Amino acid sequence: MDVKIKSYIFAYAPDCRKRHQHHRFNNEIIEFIVQLEILVKNKWYPAIRYDTAHGFAHCDVIHFNGKVEKTVIPTLNYRDALTYADEDLNENWQYYKELFLKEVKNDK
Repeated sequence: MDVKIKSYIFAYAPDCRKRHQHHRFNNEIIEFIVQLEILVKNKWYPAIRYDTAHGFAHCDVIHFNGKVEKTVIPTLNYRDALTYADEDLNENWQYYKELFLKEVKNDK
C-alpha cells in the first residue's frame, strides 16, 4: 500500500498556527488531522481539532481547562471533511483564538 503523507504547519500569527496532516491512498483521503494551536505562556495549546481518529470525521473543541466537545462532521467522505476543516480554520481562526484566550483569562 503506497500511502502519501502531506504535513505542514501554517502560521496565521506569531501566536496562532494551523497544523495539517493528511494521508492519501491513490486519490482517496484515508485519514487527517487539522488543528488550530494557540501559544499561551510559551506553550502551544490545541483549541480546535478536526480529525478522523475514531473512524469518523469530527471536530473537537478543546477548552483551556481540558474539556473537549466533539461534533460529527456531516459528510460522506474524508476529502470533503478535510476541505471543510481547512476552510473553517482559515476563515475563523481569529474568532476561535479570541474565544480560547477568554477562557485563558478566566482560568486564573
